[in-house]
Amino acid sequence: MLEVHGLTCERGERLLFENLSFSVRSGELLRIAGVNGSGKTTLLRLLCGLALPDEGEIHWEGKKVRTTSEQWRRTTSYIGHNLGVKLELTPLENLQFARAISGASSTEPLEALLDKVGLYGFEYDPCRTLSQGQRRRVALARLMFTRTPLWILDEPFVALDVAGIAFVADLLARQTDAGGMVILTTHQDTPLENKIIKELHLDSGNS
Repeated sequence: MLEVHGLTCERGERLLFENLSFSVRSGELLRIAGVNGSGKTTLLRLLCGLALPDEGEIHWEGKKVRTTSEQWRRTTSYIGHNLGVKLELTPLENLQFARAISGASSTEPLEALLDKVGLYGFEYDPCRTLSQGQRRRVALARLMFTRTPLWILDEPFVALDVAGIAFVADLLARQTDAGGMVILTTHQDTPLENKIIKELHLDSGNS
């Protein structure tokens, strides 16, 4: 279980949130909602250790964690603005690499996975030649082979068509069905039926 206790974050003289507490258990998906500027992306970055809170603690399985540690990074998978896609490789090669290091036994053609996220025709182009949105789709497709217990995703459904949204929703369902956890931000309704979905609403400047 992930537990967040009394998290407070200021940026400059602006209070984003104060004394924020919540928990996510095995098999749960937490959707973080709020208006632009309310601190949604900042909260995800705090959870990943890419920024530090002014106050508060994060606990994993009952123990306080240091989010900047390598051990914590091995627990989480984060897809935000820094996608972690290898730009010198093609989308297909990125998926081949992700599958190889995960040890996954999936036999589904990787081209089919890329097609599902709208990258048909771009399988063999170096990722450095792709748009930021297309690189984001490569990163999302790699979730197919991600084995970390906690996924933290910033707007995973942005710029996806109906097929792409269904593909990502299926990945999230697989993660929670396997006992994993998902924390995400999205302005869209989360297309996950019959799943445990919790919601945390941030209002800029409010606790």
